[in-house]
Amino acid sequence: REGPTPAGEDRRDGTRIAGRMDPHDGEPAADELPPPPPLPPNVVPIIAEDAAAASESEPPPPPPPSKPAKPRRHIMARPPNGLGKKGQPIQLLANHYKVSVKPSEEFFNHYYVNLKYEDDTPVDSKGIGRKVLDKLQHTYHSELADKDFAYDGEKSLFTIGALPQINNEFIVVLEDIGSGKTAAGSPGGNNGSPGGGDQKRVRRPYQAKTFKVELNFAATIPMAAIGHAIRGQESEHSLEALRVLDIILRQHSAKQGCLLVRQSFFHNNPSSFVDLGGGVMGCRGFHSSFRGTQSGLSLNIDVSTTMIVKPGPVIDFLLANQKVDHPDKIDWQKAKRALKNLRIKTTPANSEFKIVGLSERNCNEQMFPLRRRNGDTTETVEITVYDYFVKNRGIELRYSGNLPCINAGRPKRPTYFPVELCTLVPLQRYTKALSTMQRTSLVEKSRQKPHERMSTLNDALKRSNYDADPMLKACGIQIAQNFTQIEGRVLPAPKVSQ
Repeated sequence: REGPTPAGEDRRDGTRIAGRMDPHDGEPAADELPPPPPLPPNVVPIIAEDAAAASESEPPPPPPPSKPAKPRRHIMARPPNGLGKKGQPIQLLANHYKVSVKPSEEFFNHYYVNLKYEDDTPVDSKGIGRKVLDKLQHTYHSELADKDFAYDGEKSLFTIGALPQINNEFIVVLEDIGSGKTAAGSPGGNNGSPGGGDQKRVRRPYQAKTFKVELNFAATIPMAAIGHAIRGQESEHSLEALRVLDIILRQHSAKQGCLLVRQSFFHNNPSSFVDLGGGVMGCRGFHSSFRGTQSGLSLNIDVSTTMIVKPGPVIDFLLANQKVDHPDKIDWQKAKRALKNLRIKTTPANSEFKIVGLSERNCNEQMFPLRRRNGDTTETVEITVYDYFVKNRGIELRYSGNLPCINAGRPKRPTYFPVELCTLVPLQRYTKALSTMQRTSLVEKSRQKPHERMSTLNDALKRSNYDADPMLKACGIQIAQNFTQIEGRVLPAPKVSQ
């Protein structure tokens, strides 16, 4: 038996022992690590000196490019009082109306509005939110502590002071105005037409829709922030408070029956309409919003114009839109695209519907099932739309027999009307691109002289009657009735040096 190999010497198998050996038992000392395993024959160890030499041979990376120095900017020198002196002083009128606000310690309470149908399906129809919230306020005024509120038409509602509950849920039943007040037996209706001996018009009962309305508390905004805006001290709260005031303006105009386009409002006033051709009209309105200025809070009103569909008979709109002189020349595929989602009123029932499309066949060929009352029994017969209106309703149709019908029903339950009994309601936006001639006509007919513009803005303020709005009253808002006067200067014409 061989003795232990001294430390630092080679064994017979070629391996070298590192470390110190204990002379008593021949084992490594407790404070030493065991030897590393031998390297495989195909691995070449890297020597630190070679790596250092290799790194020295590589060129150093280029330094990062230096950033150009920022130019120094200096505040422009101003006169001591901040106002210039050159030129002839002059008094100017700005389209701003000065606003005064009474101090208040109240808060605007912001609530998140969640509208759902009875089966918890979210409501995605535009324009129905205001009708639901108006009905809610009328039905649950005592549960709402008789509070007025400002609703933006989408997801936000504001009150002055808190509602009795933090989270509120209400059930609102709203009549479906798209299908109400329709004579019984109309194509696609539920009930049959009156029998042969009963010539009286029978009104179909309203089709009611049930909505779930959730009002969940979101935040508070101090009304004192309005005073900060008056003093020219803008902050996050002051901007939010001005936003609430603008929402109050929108709601006020919506209750007056205006067409709303952001902060622009358009009344149904025929004197404000200008014909642009192609069944399109320009509608003059006004923009209204609260602004914080150097002199305090003001109501800024300016003229605004939007494009609307020309109200009147549907057939007249199609003839003008396609520039043809006879209904037989109408391209009904183009007509279907132009009419989709427009609202109509039908005669003689005077009901309002939204167009969803056209019938597949002409009026004198389009069939629908009609339920007739025969004593105590009811029978269903197939009849054309033309025969129903001419024979059952006694309405003379002059040219609709060979034209498609207007479909104002639902995908699985269409409701057909002859095109000559349909009239487009006013204040419907035209969102398609204008032609070059229409744009030129719009610019020319929208131009106003200064005195005409001043008269238009003053009339808009009087017609709006903001002083009667309960929310603005509760905020302590008072709006001046005259333009704001500001000082200006007429500078001399520049001289060209020779």
